[in-house]
Formats: sequence, structure tokens, C-alpha cells
Amino acid sequence: MAERALPGHIAAALAGAGGPADSAGQSWAGRDLSGDGNPLHNFDADDGSADAGYLAALAALEDGSGTEAQVVATLATARVFVPIVASLAEEAESDHGLVADKEADMALVTLTAPDGRKALPVFTSVPALQNWHPKARPVAVYAARAALSAVSEEAQLLVVDPGADITFVVRRPAMWALARQRDWTPSYADQEVARAVSAAVDVEPSVTGVELVQAPATATRSARGTVIAGGGAGPELRMVLHLAPGLDAQAVQGIAGLLQQRLAADPLFVERVDSLELKITR
Repeated sequence: MAERALPGHIAAALAGAGGPADSAGQSWAGRDLSGDGNPLHNFDADDGSADAGYLAALAALEDGSGTEAQVVATLATARVFVPIVASLAEEAESDHGLVADKEADMALVTLTAPDGRKALPVFTSVPALQNWHPKARPVAVYAARAALSAVSEEAQLLVVDPGADITFVVRRPAMWALARQRDWTPSYADQEVARAVSAAVDVEPSVTGVELVQAPATATRSARGTVIAGGGAGPELRMVLHLAPGLDAQAVQGIAGLLQQRLAADPLFVERVDSLELKITR
């Protein structure tokens, strides 16, 4: 087969540059794109494995020596992979009745949580992503950047390694903290949240006490069946109200409704509490 000739303008450009060259006319011959002087991107030395700090914090959470906050803190500097998949556009017919080639658009993958909220999945390693969706393309980003993408997609959850041995859910307040590159304190350990709740209940004489604790729904379960005290979707905050005796059901319901209205009107509480579970004792 005869060698195919280059278009004249391209051949002239190559000849003027002394051979194959880049758009600035610099020859490719002898050039080396490796090394610190020519990084291809932020992760050019990345082998696709999970961040060691994240794995250590997750193992500590599993054995009971770590906390959710420590896991989220490791994500602040960790690289994750966001899955991108190709979605085919519809075929277009030309004026001559010929069908044009399909165009493929790359789309960000989102999930729907059991409670209906939108979630963005991210993966700590390439194998974890490929096991979940073999055709998904891994795009490496810092977890903070992934959290920012989740916010822009109006997602309320960041789900780390769905389908893996341990799936860790980063709930909305923690996800926002990652996106803003700020430290995160869980609402059940946040003293400012506790003060906001105290201010809301102090005006109710029928409330004799209040406790804020980590709700059981924050727990998750590993593939081995181990229950882990963190990483679940929530509700993450349990508010235990102690009421004076003698109140009927209607009075109790009225007190609970008023407290929920006051807390829903508190900007700090709304920002830092993803979801609330109310328990009443007498």
C-alpha cells in the first residue's frame, strides 16, 4: 500500500520545524517528559492503591480504637478515584438519510441512597472501582475536590468504596467540611451543637434533661459481618429528652414539635447536623 501523504500545510509545518514537533515548533526528538520537571498531573507517580492513612484510620475504627472524625481527617489529604462512564448520545440522521456515528459523553456517576438522597461514589483504589463497575473510568482527584463536585451535583452524601469490604459514608456536614478544607467534628461530639440544643430546651419547663449521643444508625457493617461504630448514613445524632411525668401523648407531641421547629430555625444546628433521631423518656 502506498504511503499516505500528509496534507500540505502539516507537511510544511513539520519541515519548517525540522521534523515532528509540538505546536510551538519544538522538536519531539530527544525530549523526556518524565521527572520532576515535567509532571503529567498531580498523580503521575500514583500506583492506584488506597491511601495508607485512610486504611489505618478505617482499621482503627473497625477495632474500636478510632473514630469517624479521624477517618474523615485522613480523607482531607487522600487521593480518591471518581468513576466516569460513557453515555451514548442518540444517532443523528443526515440530509442524505445516512446515520452518523454515535457520540459518547462522559458522565459523572451518582447513586440514590435508601432514604432517597443523592450520593457521589468515590473509590480509594483502582481495583475497588473496577470491582464495582468494570467499565467505569477512574479519574484521580483529591477527596476534597470530590467533595466539592458532590456539592455542585447537589449530592448529600459521599460514599467511599461502595461494594467493598467496608463502605464508609461521609455525611453532608463532613462532606461540606472536606469541600471547604476545614476540620470536622461530628454533631454528637460538637459542643456548639450541644449549646444550641440546650438553648432550645431550656425554655420548656416540662423538659427535665437532654442528652446528645451518637445514634446507632451511624454504624455500618463489613462484608465479614463486623459491626463498625461509624461510617453509616445516619441519622447520626440521637437527642434523648427527659420529660416530667404526667404529660399525655398530645402534650409530648407538642413539645417535640416545638423543639424541632426551634432547631430547624438555628443556622448552626442545620449546618452541623445531618439528621436527628428523637427519643423521649419520662
